[in-house]
Amino acid sequence: MQEVYEFLKECGTYFLATCEGKAPRVRPFGTINIFEDKLYIQTGKSKNVSKQIQDNSKVEICGLSQDGSKWIRVSGSLKRDDRVIAKKSMLDSYPNLRGMYDENDDNTEVLYFEDATATIYSFTEDAKQIELK
Repeated sequence: MQEVYEFLKECGTYFLATCEGKAPRVRPFGTINIFEDKLYIQTGKSKNVSKQIQDNSKVEICGLSQDGSKWIRVSGSLKRDDRVIAKKSMLDSYPNLRGMYDENDDNTEVLYFEDATATIYSFTEDAKQIELK
């Protein structure tokens, strides 16, 4: 899991794909955190992405390394964690978000991957698969 976290952190921006009905939706994301041995992302409950995840928790992340030589795909289900301590951990890792979010508000949402698989690809190496439990 640490390798997946570090890869996504170094990407800076990765892309999260969700579904809205039968249509795919993709948008840039930048938050990634490990809390209690789970990989977390963050958004706001008022956003369409949050509603899409609640309707269909299956998502995929794709990120490209800074030098463009490797990319990662993380596929799995996201589960909401409404605990203040989980939100605080994320916001402490991204203090610049505190202007928009607070662990005690009703909008801040953190979600963790459940039963996910990450695959790191390269043009020069075999793909590496990592299970996230």
